[in-house]
Amino acid sequence: MAKDIKAVCFGEILWDVFPDEERIGGAPLNVASRMSSFGIKTEVISEVGNDKKGHKLISYLKSNNIEVKNIAKDAEQSTGVVNVSLSPGGSATYEIAYPVAWDKIKISEEMKHSVKEADVFIFGSLVCRDKVSRNTLFELLHEAKLKVLDINLRPPHYEEEVLLKLIQQADIIKFNDDELFEIAGILGSPFHSLEQNLNFIAKETSATSICVTKGQHGAVFLHEGKLYYNSGFKVKVKDTVGSGDSFLATLIAKLLKKENPQKALDYACAVGALVAGKEGANPELSHGKIEDFMYPPKEE
Repeated sequence: MAKDIKAVCFGEILWDVFPDEERIGGAPLNVASRMSSFGIKTEVISEVGNDKKGHKLISYLKSNNIEVKNIAKDAEQSTGVVNVSLSPGGSATYEIAYPVAWDKIKISEEMKHSVKEADVFIFGSLVCRDKVSRNTLFELLHEAKLKVLDINLRPPHYEEEVLLKLIQQADIIKFNDDELFEIAGILGSPFHSLEQNLNFIAKETSATSICVTKGQHGAVFLHEGKLYYNSGFKVKVKDTVGSGDSFLATLIAKLLKKENPQKALDYACAVGALVAGKEGANPELSHGKIEDFMYPPKEE
């Protein structure tokens, strides 16, 4: 019997507050939800307030078969919220409350054990805005086998010095195209094209894989020295919240299952597009629905 693949996602779990409703979110939660839907044994390490919003987040994760033993309840800080504004085209901008519970994730031996036992440890840059969670993350990175960094630049919630430390720790890094150019610039890149900057960052770090998403135009994936491309899938965008998270979760899940990198990238781009075409970060997507989207059945 094949061994279960285990993933641990670390960082912010919160509520996205839209003009018309509140939805569960946060990149680590979105990644964990999608990975769990693909049969990966998944855990989230985070902190919530000891309040109704926090209890609902934990209930949601449990109902999606996600381990919550390392999600603490903070008596002093409230559960995180993000005010989301959508452009007419569905692109999101965020106003992120600070400080909140996920800023104060405190290290424990049980967390270290979970990370040590996992096949992959997935973390983002946003959780580093506060030194408590940042120090916990850097301690946990010592325990991780495969380290996946999701760059998530939300001004003013990041510092260049911390970003440079993070990218030196990661085995796999995901950027969007704007983030790639910003980080390359911080590193002193003289280049102007996406591929040149991708290769520049690969040389400046020890990452074996770097992926750059390009919105509706797909993604570029540098994996073990070879470039893979997907030119995107056309959808009518409802909102872009969570589409990059589902893309990353899908790509990592497929790679852990030893899928061909090109097929993994294509499938991840399809999932990201489908999520952008629906409301909310975590719509249910069956394998059949994804396959039909990628390869529409021909009419008789």
